[in-house]
Amino acid sequence: MAMKSKITRPKEFRYRGYTLEELKKMSLEQIAELLPARERRKIKRGFTEQELKLLRKLRKKGWARTHCRDMIVLPEMVGKTIYVHNGKEFVKVEIKPEMIGHRLGEFAPTRRFEKHSGPGVGATRSSKFVPLK
Repeated sequence: MAMKSKITRPKEFRYRGYTLEELKKMSLEQIAELLPARERRKIKRGFTEQELKLLRKLRKKGWARTHCRDMIVLPEMVGKTIYVHNGKEFVKVEIKPEMIGHRLGEFAPTRRFEKHSGPGVGATRSSKFVPLK
Protein backbone atom coordinates (compact mmCIF):
# COMPACT_ATOMS: atom_id res chain seq x y z
CA MET A 1 0.00 0.00 0.00
CA ALA A 2 1.62 3.24 -1.13
CA MET A 3 1.42 6.25 1.14
CA LYS A 4 0.18 9.49 -0.30
CA SER A 5 2.57 12.34 0.18
CA LYS A 6 0.88 15.41 1.55
CA ILE A 7 1.70 18.46 -0.53
CA THR A 8 2.06 21.59 1.56
CA ARG A 9 1.85 24.86 -0.24
CA PRO A 10 2.55 28.25 1.24
CA LYS A 11 -0.46 29.73 2.94
CA GLU A 12 -1.97 32.68 1.11
CA PHE A 13 -1.71 35.97 3.00
CA ARG A 14 -4.95 37.34 4.39
CA TYR A 15 -5.61 40.45 6.47
CA ARG A 16 -8.87 40.20 8.39
CA GLY A 17 -10.14 37.70 5.82
CA TYR A 18 -9.18 39.70 2.70
CA THR A 19 -6.45 38.76 0.24
CA LEU A 20 -3.78 41.29 -0.78
CA GLU A 21 -5.40 41.80 -4.20
CA GLU A 22 -8.77 42.56 -2.57
CA LEU A 23 -7.11 45.00 -0.16
CA LYS A 24 -5.38 46.85 -3.02
CA LYS A 25 -8.73 47.36 -4.78
CA MET A 26 -10.36 48.86 -1.66
CA SER A 27 -10.64 52.58 -0.99
CA LEU A 28 -8.76 54.16 1.90
CA GLU A 29 -11.97 54.42 3.96
CA GLN A 30 -12.69 50.70 3.51
CA ILE A 31 -9.14 49.81 4.56
CA ALA A 32 -9.45 52.10 7.58
CA GLU A 33 -12.46 50.10 8.78
CA LEU A 34 -10.29 46.96 8.94
CA LEU A 35 -7.43 48.59 10.88
CA PRO A 36 -7.15 48.94 14.67
CA ALA A 37 -8.67 52.05 16.30
CA ARG A 38 -5.49 54.12 16.54
CA GLU A 39 -4.63 53.66 12.85
CA ARG A 40 -8.28 54.18 11.84
CA ARG A 41 -8.31 57.52 13.66
CA LYS A 42 -5.08 58.65 11.98
CA ILE A 43 -6.48 57.90 8.52
CA LYS A 44 -9.76 59.63 9.40
CA ARG A 45 -7.85 62.80 10.39
CA GLY A 46 -5.97 62.71 7.09
CA PHE A 47 -2.31 62.34 6.18
CA THR A 48 0.22 65.14 6.64
CA GLU A 49 1.88 66.78 3.64
CA GLN A 50 5.07 64.74 4.24
CA GLU A 51 3.11 61.48 4.29
CA LEU A 52 1.29 62.38 1.06
CA LYS A 53 4.66 63.23 -0.50
CA LEU A 54 5.96 59.80 0.57
CA LEU A 55 2.98 58.07 -1.08
CA ARG A 56 3.50 60.03 -4.31
CA LYS A 57 7.20 59.08 -4.40
CA LEU A 58 6.38 55.40 -3.82
CA ARG A 59 3.84 55.40 -6.64
CA LYS A 60 6.29 57.10 -9.00
CA LYS A 61 9.67 55.49 -8.21
CA GLY A 62 8.91 52.40 -6.09
CA TRP A 63 11.25 53.50 -3.29
CA ALA A 64 11.64 56.53 -1.03
CA ARG A 65 13.58 57.92 1.91
CA THR A 66 11.56 59.33 4.79
CA HIS A 67 11.55 60.64 8.33
CA CYS A 68 7.82 59.78 8.69
CA ARG A 69 8.17 56.99 11.24
CA ASP A 70 4.48 57.25 12.18
CA MET A 71 3.20 56.52 8.66
CA ILE A 72 0.87 53.51 8.52
CA VAL A 73 1.81 50.70 6.12
CA LEU A 74 -0.95 50.52 3.50
CA PRO A 75 -1.62 47.67 1.02
CA GLU A 76 -0.41 49.80 -1.92
CA MET A 77 3.06 49.96 -0.29
CA VAL A 78 3.59 46.18 -0.35
CA GLY A 79 6.61 45.15 -2.41
CA LYS A 80 8.20 48.60 -2.29
CA THR A 81 11.35 49.70 -0.44
CA ILE A 82 11.34 52.52 2.08
CA TYR A 83 14.42 53.91 3.80
CA VAL A 84 13.23 54.98 7.28
CA HIS A 85 15.36 57.32 9.40
CA ASN A 86 16.22 56.00 12.86
CA GLY A 87 17.80 59.21 14.16
CA LYS A 88 21.26 58.46 12.81
CA GLU A 89 20.87 56.84 9.41
CA PHE A 90 18.28 55.51 6.98
CA VAL A 91 17.36 51.85 7.54
CA LYS A 92 16.22 49.86 4.50
CA VAL A 93 12.74 48.41 5.03
CA GLU A 94 11.21 46.15 2.38
CA ILE A 95 7.45 46.21 2.84
CA LYS A 96 5.83 42.77 3.17
CA PRO A 97 2.10 41.97 3.42
CA GLU A 98 2.43 41.09 7.12
CA MET A 99 3.41 44.71 7.86
CA ILE A 100 0.01 46.15 6.85
CA GLY A 101 -1.49 48.21 9.67
CA HIS A 102 1.83 48.77 11.47
CA ARG A 103 3.88 51.98 11.60
CA LEU A 104 7.12 52.38 9.63
CA GLY A 105 9.03 53.25 12.80
CA GLU A 106 8.44 49.75 14.18
CA PHE A 107 10.81 48.36 11.56
CA ALA A 108 13.68 50.83 12.11
CA PRO A 109 14.78 50.57 15.75
CA THR A 110 16.22 53.76 17.26
CA ARG A 111 18.21 52.06 20.00
CA ARG A 112 20.68 49.26 19.67
CA PHE A 113 21.68 46.71 22.28
CA GLU A 114 25.21 47.24 23.59
CA LYS A 115 26.85 44.23 25.23
CA HIS A 116 29.81 45.31 27.30
CA SER A 117 32.92 43.15 27.48
CA GLY A 118 35.27 42.71 30.43
CA PRO A 119 37.03 45.53 32.31
CA GLY A 120 39.47 47.65 30.33
CA VAL A 121 43.23 48.19 30.72
CA GLY A 122 43.06 51.03 33.25
CA ALA A 123 40.34 49.49 35.43
CA THR A 124 40.85 49.42 39.20
CA ARG A 125 40.96 46.22 41.25
CA SER A 126 37.44 46.71 42.61
CA SER A 127 35.90 47.26 39.17
CA LYS A 128 37.63 44.12 37.83
CA PHE A 129 35.71 41.97 40.32
CA VAL A 130 33.36 39.57 38.58
CA PRO A 131 31.28 37.36 40.93
CA LEU A 132 31.36 33.60 40.39
CA LYS A 133 27.95 32.06 39.92
